Amino acid sequence: MSRAEVRLQPLTRARVASLGEAGAAWVAGLPRVLDGLAERWGLTWRRPLRGGSASYVVGATTRDGEPRVVKVPVPDSDLADEPRALVPAAGRGYVLLHDHDPTTGSLLLEALGRSLEQTPAKPERKLEVLADTLREAWHVPLEVAPAPAPGEDKASTLARLVVELDDRLGRPLAPRVRAHALDCAELRAAAHDPDRCVVVHGDPHPANVLRVREERPGAPAGFVLVDPDGFRADPAYDLGVALREWTSRLRGPDAPQVLGGYADVLAERTGIDRTAIWEWGFLERVSTGLYVSSFGAEKVGRTFLESAERLV
Repeated sequence: MSRAEVRLQPLTRARVASLGEAGAAWVAGLPRVLDGLAERWGLTWRRPLRGGSASYVVGATTRDGEPRVVKVPVPDSDLADEPRALVPAAGRGYVLLHDHDPTTGSLLLEALGRSLEQTPAKPERKLEVLADTLREAWHVPLEVAPAPAPGEDKASTLARLVVELDDRLGRPLAPRVRAHALDCAELRAAAHDPDRCVVVHGDPHPANVLRVREERPGAPAGFVLVDPDGFRADPAYDLGVALREWTSRLRGPDAPQVLGGYADVLAERTGIDRTAIWEWGFLERVSTGLYVSSFGAEKVGRTFLESAERLV
């Protein structure tokens, strides 16, 4: 089998660097891990692919000539157990999982096309596709994810994260942004209803929504989700994450109106409360900006935080 080219994306490099010796050891051992996976799954490596901030992703071909994608996660205990959602989903709303190596956490996945982020379309159309794909993904059985303990619902944990990171990073948040984010968290925590929870994806931004290579069941909009976090939460949370993006379109004084229109699209497409989507979206915008800044991606974090200032 050919030796895979190891080339990490910038956010992955920043994430690995934040892990210290464990991250350095992961990078050093990656070629050996890939050699083992090629032998285990009968793969010939192709080129590295764009991934998120927490994995090395590479294309491959099986002995039968079938295209596949292999994902090797960084050694971070905070990362989600992706098979927990992907196995029961069986391709409905999600990428198909063909195999999983529990020792390294590596995944052998269905090969997909370009992401929704890379697809030429208006934001409103992209949001419609994202909403339709999420509605499929929300059918993962609840029992695969534990119910959060009291005070550990997503809004409460994000509120603590905002306070902790804003303080640790020297208060990069404008006071009004911090106050509004915590207000949103309080409202969403108060509205938490276990009976209305689903297994959410957890990070359904347009780069995590990829086109299927050919029409198949489970992908009515022609796209599926990758990289699930897979925990129980209000389905409006996923839509708030979708609303968190679009920073390049929120540069003027009309930012609240622009983003409000996007919230309307998501609410109309899913029947989920617009106010809940907006509050989750603002909370996610602020917490994500702080989080990515905390592991060295200050430029990316700043775009989220500056857009938040235009929305309050």
